[in-house]
Amino acid sequence: MIKWLPTALTFIPLLFMFGVIFIPNDKQLAIKITTLVGTGLVLLGAIYMVAAYDFARGGFQMAVKLPWISAIGANYNMAVDGISVPVIFLAALLTFICVIASWKIDYRIKEYMGFMLFLEVGSIGVFMALDFILFYVFWEIVLIPMYFLIGIWGGPRKEYAAIKFFLYTFVGSVFMLLGILALYFYSGMHTFDMMALAKAHIPTLVMKLAFLGMFLGFAVKVPIVPFHTWLPDAHVEAPTAVSVLLAGVLLKMGSYAFIRIGLGVVPIGMKAFVWLIALLGVISIIYGALCAMVQKDLKKLVAYSSVSHMGYIMLGIASMTAIGVSGAVLQMFSHGVITGMLFLTVGVIYERSHTREIEKLGGILVSMSLIGGIWVYISLASFGLPSLAGFVGEFLIIIGAFKFSHILAGVAALGIILTAGYLLWTIQRICLGEPKTAEPWADASPRELAYMMPLLVLIVVIGFFPGVVLRVIEPTTGALMATVAKIGGL
Repeated sequence: MIKWLPTALTFIPLLFMFGVIFIPNDKQLAIKITTLVGTGLVLLGAIYMVAAYDFARGGFQMAVKLPWISAIGANYNMAVDGISVPVIFLAALLTFICVIASWKIDYRIKEYMGFMLFLEVGSIGVFMALDFILFYVFWEIVLIPMYFLIGIWGGPRKEYAAIKFFLYTFVGSVFMLLGILALYFYSGMHTFDMMALAKAHIPTLVMKLAFLGMFLGFAVKVPIVPFHTWLPDAHVEAPTAVSVLLAGVLLKMGSYAFIRIGLGVVPIGMKAFVWLIALLGVISIIYGALCAMVQKDLKKLVAYSSVSHMGYIMLGIASMTAIGVSGAVLQMFSHGVITGMLFLTVGVIYERSHTREIEKLGGILVSMSLIGGIWVYISLASFGLPSLAGFVGEFLIIIGAFKFSHILAGVAALGIILTAGYLLWTIQRICLGEPKTAEPWADASPRELAYMMPLLVLIVVIGFFPGVVLRVIEPTTGALMATVAKIGGL
């Protein structure tokens, strides 16, 4: 029965979403508890999946393949491997935490919690699907709840941010679909099975053009500069919990697709554009850091820092080395934890101060010692302080990038200095000195500490014991890159 675990993790939130729909609107506590139970079951299932996964063997496990749309060769094909297991666990954990973080929301709570559950269906499904049509369905499902979560519960410019997010990602998805169809028609196999298409004899030009179409869809989702402009607006206007899921889960869908499809299905096509991907990754690192440095809004600073850190992940993938790709997957997990914590902390600060303007904040360590200390702690992790989660992934990526290009690796390393610069400057401005208001702000509540604690602990555990995650990742990435080397002639 364990092979049905991926299916259960994907569709449990859908069942609870229908349960929430039938709860009366005035039963807000019942709606919240139902959502919490549903996401909690998914989290427990994800923990069991991690424990049951045979990391020594690696490869795809818990696989299910059933006929679905036989007329076009589409199957219900689900499985997990060492690349998807960490991000599935991350998605389950962050969604559960975000439900608790949303406990005070009282406006249209049924719709809000229903969309949170529906978002979890799409995000987890993407990481398990091994059929292109199934993958595309889950990929598109994510757009619907995210559009409404930003557009209904967001800030003053919520409609603009929601429409911009939807248009960017939807247009990118259309190009991705064209790439998928090119593989389908030119493979001669008339199947959407990713693993079958990876072994098909497809003309090199077709593979290059197919990957180019997919690249546009993936790059928008990551997002890589210059496809990133939707992200700061979406983050600034989105509610805190939605920003956490956007940074921690949705962005990982793009980088995951580069690995699963780019390296796993069309490595020859990806190889043709690998220098472009690496260059855009490095540009994202530097550009995102410089933009973060000049921001006046604390949440926008974190949004641009996310662009910078995703650039490292893209550089690791573009290195097409086992160590670089392993570092990228580890950094995907670490970035989700760290940036999720940054957005949660910004939300707590805003709830007390009613402002995100950095110049209006100050002395947080005096007025809110716990929250101020947490901000310092996460900032140190974000710029890669050794012994915290942000260090190991970036270090492995730099090593992989050095094997690919000494120059790009050196420029990427400079981004670490810029990141340390703007985060330390932010600590100085918002945490140190005297409070800028005579009114004392309440420190972290027990509920806030409860949902922050798992992420705070993970930051230390990954920092000191990165092997806990790497032993799941490395057998799969090692085998993947060995296959890529044979197929792609690398």
